Amino acid sequence: MKFSRRNLIVAATAFAATSSSAARAISSALPERGRGASLVLPNVGSKTGPNAGSIAPVSPAALPPVPAPFQPEGIRAELFDAAMKALDRHDRRVKRDRIGVVDFSASSSQPRFHLVDLDNRKITSLPVAHGSGSDPGHTGWLQRFSNRPGSNASSEGAYLTADYYYGGHGRSQRLVGLDDTNSNALERAIVIHGAWYAEPNMIGAHGKLGRSQGCLAVGDSLLGRAFDHLGEGRMIYAAKMA
Repeated sequence: MKFSRRNLIVAATAFAATSSSAARAISSALPERGRGASLVLPNVGSKTGPNAGSIAPVSPAALPPVPAPFQPEGIRAELFDAAMKALDRHDRRVKRDRIGVVDFSASSSQPRFHLVDLDNRKITSLPVAHGSGSDPGHTGWLQRFSNRPGSNASSEGAYLTADYYYGGHGRSQRLVGLDDTNSNALERAIVIHGAWYAEPNMIGAHGKLGRSQGCLAVGDSLLGRAFDHLGEGRMIYAAKMA
């Protein structure tokens, strides 16, 4: 089919008219909006001022206070720090709720066997004797350590409290040496036991306790306190800090 110029002009005019009518129909179906209308966020901040319509900052939740590190009174800070490091070092073998700390830097006239309740942050201190091989002149001060059988000396390091038994000193408790410096504790029969020469009244009479053969000897009247605190499976740390 051939279209003349006149026919093309008529067809174009009809199409334009139809398109215009369709556009007006669509426009009338939409809701009216004001010129330049835009989306406005709800005002959840200040009602006036430069920050109107902004979102107010949210404060972070208050965090619980961090408890201060436990530093028991009566124990040298460096000794307690060394004991806690030993507790971490032997963590898989010992319970962590209570420990014993022996300060062999102090004289035997002092309550230097510290029973520390780590969970409740409490401490009880008792006098304890050292070995005769560690203080040959019986000065009341520990001079040296030894791990050698037959030395009658005290050994330094971490101990594991083991089972109870009845022996020559009555009820006693075996100790297992956990470090190279006290590894012979079982062989040497290094234990906790009661002794008359470790009673507090010896200090009043002689200014010091008697000496053991390397054991942690406590007065018979105080032995129950040590046993009740320690039980089995806990650590005792003994050292002499410069």
